[in-house]
Amino acid sequence: MTIQPHPRWVIVGGCCLAFLGAAVNACFLIQLGTSVSHLTGDVSKVAMNAVEDHSHLSAAAVNLVTATFGFLLGAASAGYFIHHPTIEFERPYGRSVIIIGLCLAAAHFFMVDERPLLSIGLASFACGFQNALATHYRGMILRTTHVTGLLTDLGTNLGMSLRGYRIARWKLLIPALLVVSFFCGALFGTVLIALLNLPALLILACLYITGGLGWSIHKHFFIQRNLKP
Repeated sequence: MTIQPHPRWVIVGGCCLAFLGAAVNACFLIQLGTSVSHLTGDVSKVAMNAVEDHSHLSAAAVNLVTATFGFLLGAASAGYFIHHPTIEFERPYGRSVIIIGLCLAAAHFFMVDERPLLSIGLASFACGFQNALATHYRGMILRTTHVTGLLTDLGTNLGMSLRGYRIARWKLLIPALLVVSFFCGALFGTVLIALLNLPALLILACLYITGGLGWSIHKHFFIQRNLKP
């Protein structure tokens, strides 16, 4: 027997991850000027730098290259260990989220120790891993570290709905809630750093670890019972 994921679990979990991912990205944008969760513009900046200065990459471009390869390695690791892009609650999502939190905790200490490349590499690895944990749900592509695809899905489905096509309400609700969660997470990360002057990355790492532990405990004591034949 397997447990079919309840839509409510998917929405809550996805929104929490989008919130935390956006907060992490805000931290790096404020402190190092580098994004670790979405890389479209960053790849363009590296290409521009290569054209403008043939002799060497700037420090900012090196940061962006590090973030790109870290994100790719994180996504590849999720593909290797999680095995499948669809949401299946038997998979080790709790342990995966704990690993993300531990990577961010290490990234915090590397940043404090003034080793930004290591910090960027670990954080981008964590974001890539998170983004690839479960990318498909009921035919929709889910993203929890950036909003471009979410806005595309939301706009497409909204346009089809206005045209008169019958579009399930959840196809509008899920991307809208994820976008709102991402925006709120970016606000949260900014407040932690800019207004409260707190170790935001370490706080976010603790939230990831707590969430992963909570899910693992919940899965062990409540869900595993339903998996028994």
